[in-house]
Amino acid sequence: MATKVTIPSVGESVAEVTIASWLKNDGDYVEMDEAIAEVESDKATVDLNAEVAGVLKRIAKEGETVQVGAVVAEIDESAGSGKQKASSPEKKEAAPAQEVQAAKETGKVVEIIVPTVGESITEVTFASFMKQSGDYVELDEAIAEVETDKATVDLNAEVAGILTWYVKEGDSAQIGQKVAEIKEMSGGSPRKETSASTASSTTQESQISSEGNKNYASPAARKILSEKGIDASFQGSGKDGRITKADALAAQAPQPQKASEPKAQTKTSIEQTSSAKIFGGSRETERKKMSGLRKTIAKRLVAAKNTTAMLTTFNEIDMKPCMDLRNKYKEAFKEKHGIGLGFMSLFTKAACQAAKDLPAVNAMIDGEEVIYHDYVDVGVAVSTPKGLMVPVVRNAEMLSLADIEKEIKRLALKARDGKITVDDMSGGTFTITNGGVFGSMMSTPILNAPQSAILGMHNIVERAWVVDGKIEIRPIMYVALSYDHRIVDGRESVTFLKTIKEMIEDPARLLLDV
Repeated sequence: MATKVTIPSVGESVAEVTIASWLKNDGDYVEMDEAIAEVESDKATVDLNAEVAGVLKRIAKEGETVQVGAVVAEIDESAGSGKQKASSPEKKEAAPAQEVQAAKETGKVVEIIVPTVGESITEVTFASFMKQSGDYVELDEAIAEVETDKATVDLNAEVAGILTWYVKEGDSAQIGQKVAEIKEMSGGSPRKETSASTASSTTQESQISSEGNKNYASPAARKILSEKGIDASFQGSGKDGRITKADALAAQAPQPQKASEPKAQTKTSIEQTSSAKIFGGSRETERKKMSGLRKTIAKRLVAAKNTTAMLTTFNEIDMKPCMDLRNKYKEAFKEKHGIGLGFMSLFTKAACQAAKDLPAVNAMIDGEEVIYHDYVDVGVAVSTPKGLMVPVVRNAEMLSLADIEKEIKRLALKARDGKITVDDMSGGTFTITNGGVFGSMMSTPILNAPQSAILGMHNIVERAWVVDGKIEIRPIMYVALSYDHRIVDGRESVTFLKTIKEMIEDPARLLLDV
């Protein structure tokens, strides 16, 4: 009989957790209430315990995010007891040897080529290897992370076997190019060296865990402590004194040593100097290869400047009516829709309505023809660690303010987490960029070709403003519309921006479509 292990409720409002590390492997015998995994929520790190005694079968992978209540493992209660297994060390040592004999080469070598990852993409760059030459890889296991000019994707193993690379990290490769090969193996993963000392160290680690040794830290905690340069020699708050991730985050780095120990102090200062980049005082330079994404951004921006008749028009908007509306209903809005009301959704909605009256702003040139759209797919510029990305909100004209906010948040999180796909960023008809989040007062945004216009939002600054003949202090935002003068005339661009201004200064017009 197999008992399912599910993620328990770990706190109010916590809907999902991440499997930080498995403390037990597939096939291990676990006792009732023994910790089998460490799970992280956005508030704490807790242990996942076995509900019954038996043999463990893991379902979820390390690093995987799962919902509360999801099944992550099974425990076979019908298996023999742990004591019976422990009393037969000879059999335990013989098992790895059997695995080595079971894993055999089939004689088949499978070439790994760069697959097609999107329309018009001709090459990729190998950002990082997850597996090295000589490593055993499973079927469909991610072996490398490759960057395209639009997104970062995983390259997976097509068979199980031993991997050999023909490219290096940072290399570029064409679509269809052979980059690796796998010598296919049957019978499972080979154990290259499973010695008695390895088994002994594993046994010692499990003993340390079960005895509550205060030097024992979880894998996540060990990594954090290592980065801080802290020795895991203190009592943790976890079960049996285990040092948890929360303990590691709260731990303070050791104080500098006294002058009575100059040698140790010198060593510490050298280590700190090597780990932290010093700026100023030297004449050194560093040369780094541009990523595929950064190179493509550069090419597209230069092409947009060189191939379009780009012009920018400006206006200024009194944000007080919009801010008053937001402050009045933000709590009720969030309570009903589960997301906050931001300015981006209001500007997106206003742009959609303005585009309906001025279709050239939402059009694009294709050769000697102009393509007009009866929909508005709004690209939202997002700054990520890997560069600027523009995921697209489809049919924004049909969405409510709440739906627009949810979609923008979903796409922005995917972009920042490196999970954005080519489909998420293709096919936009109009773009909005918000430099105001970084403090920009005014800018001339560059077109996102082949689109014909882009709206730039900026920061909100309190300025003197004339209202009904009187000077008042109002929150003002400069807005800019860059457009392709080949298709959009000055009258249309100015009218479009003026329409945006009128709708934001009188938000009721967004609801009434007037």
